[in-house]
Amino acid sequence: MIAKSRVETERDLHDLVETFFRSTFSTDNPIITEAVKRMLAAGGKRLRPRITLLASAACGGNPIDHLHLAAYMELIHVATLIHDDVVDNAQTRRGVNATAVDYGNRVSVLAGDYLFAWIFKNVTATYRPPIPHVLSATLADICDGEVLQLRAMGDLELDIDAYVEIARKKTASLFAASAECGAIVGDGSKAAVNALRKYGELFGIAFQMKDDLLDMTADERSLGKPVGNDLTERKVTIPLIEALAGGDGNFRTEVRRFYDGTANDAIGSIVTGIDNHGGLRGTRKRIAEFVHRAKQALEPLPKGTAKNELLDLADALLAE
Repeated sequence: MIAKSRVETERDLHDLVETFFRSTFSTDNPIITEAVKRMLAAGGKRLRPRITLLASAACGGNPIDHLHLAAYMELIHVATLIHDDVVDNAQTRRGVNATAVDYGNRVSVLAGDYLFAWIFKNVTATYRPPIPHVLSATLADICDGEVLQLRAMGDLELDIDAYVEIARKKTASLFAASAECGAIVGDGSKAAVNALRKYGELFGIAFQMKDDLLDMTADERSLGKPVGNDLTERKVTIPLIEALAGGDGNFRTEVRRFYDGTANDAIGSIVTGIDNHGGLRGTRKRIAEFVHRAKQALEPLPKGTAKNELLDLADALLAE
């Protein structure tokens, strides 16, 4: 494919990543390869690899040269999803059976572990520091964020700062690493690398907030998992935090009874209450704030197609 001013359109980058997975991805373990390819075939926006490639292009690199690195970002994400579904006892993911449903928890945990090891074996063999360090630190952050979220289950006193810290670690850290590593292989300046990492982190926090919002507003078919799943799992997410801040004692009591297990059939009522007490509106406002900050982070970068597409990715989080 001939480069278009050294960066393909967003659609071209997506197709490049998909083709790469179909034609190139394979491990030494056929069960792991099958499980991962099934997850990849279920779809996904491939935001992390796209951000890696766009960050490289924004720094003057050619994204075609970095498809392997971009693919590793998505595979790290896939490995975390496999583990998440075991931890959460999830039944579906992206509209298909969760890996644990078809392969069992033992194989799923080992598959996630194997995939992490396979990725880092390839990364350390191919890329110089600081890229291996960035990715290893990111994996530690993701695990830390998951533990923080588990400890916060059912904690109705969880505040916005604590929520953002969880989101920063468990979700935004990989977006930040995707942007940072793309900038590094694109030979970006220190200022450009820092700007893109900051963009990725702020984008990732907004992305998690949007995901929490969709859990309460989207239909199951488009969401790829049951609506209200976060409530079922007793997670305390941003719409609930915002609603509790603006709600009354009766609403808090209803939520407490649900989280204590004495009102298991109240999801619909709680979602309505979250909306009535400003939870959805407040979440949209928070998303807009983080999107604005993410776009501001890109100001040090020169104008160009890649920068525009990164700005467009952030703006897309504002769409309903």
